[in-house]
Amino acid sequence: MDAITVIIPTYNEEAYIAQAIQSVDFASQVIVVDSNSTDNTVQIAKQMGCEVYLRAFDNFSNQKNHALQFAKGDWILFVDADERIPYALQQEIFEAIKSNKHAGYKLNFPHYYMNRFLYHHSDNVTRLVKRNNCKFEGLVHEKLIIDGTIGQLKNPVLHFTYKGLLHYISKKDSYAWFQAEQMLKKGKKATYFHLAFKPFYRFFSSYILRRGFMDGIPGLTVASVNAYGVFSRYVKLMLLQKGIR
Repeated sequence: MDAITVIIPTYNEEAYIAQAIQSVDFASQVIVVDSNSTDNTVQIAKQMGCEVYLRAFDNFSNQKNHALQFAKGDWILFVDADERIPYALQQEIFEAIKSNKHAGYKLNFPHYYMNRFLYHHSDNVTRLVKRNNCKFEGLVHEKLIIDGTIGQLKNPVLHFTYKGLLHYISKKDSYAWFQAEQMLKKGKKATYFHLAFKPFYRFFSSYILRRGFMDGIPGLTVASVNAYGVFSRYVKLMLLQKGIR
């Protein structure tokens, strides 16, 4: 079977990184690209046999593109520190690589919140790709660019998304600044219409269209915080338009 390189970007992930590395012990190479953590993330990764590269964070795409230059495997699997690759997904990855039908594969990520997986709040993201000619673009929700077709794997990644409500909101606020800056560079402007309609539609899409209501109270909470994240993005864009940060 073709060799697999796993790339894990980190920053202060000492509570999560060991289990992430253990879940990808099938890989021939594990690379950790760390944004100068101040905890024990780097030490743990080195002790577990990973190749560790330090790089000051500027954006998500550049971090992963930096790690790609050290990858030796025929295939690259991108994993975050709060994610786990269960056995069933490992076997599906092996089968996909062996079949060689596609140049990349999307993995399914049901969100984990309030001690349960929210299967109606899930994302399909390209994370398994052939090494040749792949790169990331975008500052926040980075997009993986590859040559060739993309397949879809069925077994989900265990994604321990949020460490609590405050962490969830803080993460949305942090992303909102990056997104607002990206929108400003593209010449987009925020209006009061955006502040009113966009958050409402995000809630409606998350809670109704994607059937988030079937995930109970956690589903309602996630839909509400997602709507807040959109609101925060346009507020920050307004601030940037006025030269305020």
